[in-house]
Amino acid sequence: MQRYHIPRLVIGAPRGRSGKTTVTIGLLAALVYGLKLVVQPFKKGPDFIDPGWLSRIAGRACRNLDGFLMSRETIRSSFVRHSRDADIAVVEGAMGLFDGVDLEGSGSTAEIARAIAAPVILVVDTTRMTRSVAPLVQGFIHFDPQVTVAGVILNQVARPRHEQMLRGALEKYCGVSVLGVIPKGKKLIIPDRHLGLIPAGERDELDQALEEIARVARECLDLEGILAIARQAPPLEDISGGVKAAGEKPRTGGPLIGVFRDRAFSFYYPENLEALEEAGARLIFIDALRDSELPEVDALYIGGGFPEVFAGQLEANEGLRKGVCRAIEAGLPVYAECGGLMYLGRRLTWQGRTYQMCGALPFDVVMDGKPCGHGYEVVEVTGENPFFPTGSLIRGHEFHHSRLVNMDPELRYAFRVLRGCGIDGEKDGLVYKGVLAAYNHIHALAVPQWAEALVGRARQWRRTTRMAK
Repeated sequence: MQRYHIPRLVIGAPRGRSGKTTVTIGLLAALVYGLKLVVQPFKKGPDFIDPGWLSRIAGRACRNLDGFLMSRETIRSSFVRHSRDADIAVVEGAMGLFDGVDLEGSGSTAEIARAIAAPVILVVDTTRMTRSVAPLVQGFIHFDPQVTVAGVILNQVARPRHEQMLRGALEKYCGVSVLGVIPKGKKLIIPDRHLGLIPAGERDELDQALEEIARVARECLDLEGILAIARQAPPLEDISGGVKAAGEKPRTGGPLIGVFRDRAFSFYYPENLEALEEAGARLIFIDALRDSELPEVDALYIGGGFPEVFAGQLEANEGLRKGVCRAIEAGLPVYAECGGLMYLGRRLTWQGRTYQMCGALPFDVVMDGKPCGHGYEVVEVTGENPFFPTGSLIRGHEFHHSRLVNMDPELRYAFRVLRGCGIDGEKDGLVYKGVLAAYNHIHALAVPQWAEALVGRARQWRRTTRMAK
């Protein structure tokens, strides 16, 4: 079994909104742009937006590691596969370090740290705190002996005297290294919206915020101390029994799958796209805002995103909407998630305005001011559909502020919701001809049969349409 020495660390925190993403982005920028290192970023848990920022900084696709969706073996194998050629791997945690789906902390950031044997650097929001930082950090150091909290980064520090008190308390009572002090300041905040940070590729002017974060990171983080901790991580065995090379070229002559990828539809795990290619598909990317016609494809994959923000432009692109509708009526295989589901409906209402969508499926969409579904989703496949056998269980996640209304009662469902909300709290996965559209987002490493099924349907469509011609 091959062993790899991969310098690595996990960025954790006592709770969410402590500044993990800001610190991680700053650290990556300092390592990549300042020290010219090759950095492989990871994000704990199901997330599309933070990884977009980390990918943009590192120049490498950020990967998600998730203890609820993936086995320990899958987590470690994915980590090794994508980190073995990097100078350092950095994992951004989620929520509090030990927060999971149950009392045992299943699916927590700490579980990821254990799976890849990585030291943890704790980001502490020190707002209105001085000496109390010591018992807080002390608790995290000793809570789980299998998790090594190797250093602390102090965030939102008000002034020099505040820093002095914090450092003194940690030195006297914890004996843990302070690896950075981030001053309080609004310039270090990345703008966000209802689903989190604004996607990295959406607004070029946000580069100014990144530049400020990178500058402060270089000034305020102990980069040499952080690297020293990362390099102390032990060699890591690939317990999968072999690491597949990343970035393999897809086979030629395979079915052509169209993927909506633009500012409105940007929520795709890189593993999902890679899995389709590894199953033999060729991918063509479609801009739903600008491409006026649907190219000749053998299947469609429409991911999530922010169709409500760009609803006016989606409505204006009538040629593409009608092309998708015609293709669906003809039986084209289509897999749609969340934002893709919304696009396939008749109308979308947001902020008092209603926009025409594709109209392929008989329902309307209404945006609410708070989440309608948020968190992990587990469904049982109970209805016939193009991609999953009945009786199987699918683990995924959902995060949507939309709900479906004015639905045709004849619509069929593929999924019974065991955990989460789905479409109505009980069902998810609308089926119409070759379409399966759901709020549930899946990850190819958690649902490996999905890619083979979609490519198989695309291959079948390709053969059928060629024979018809």
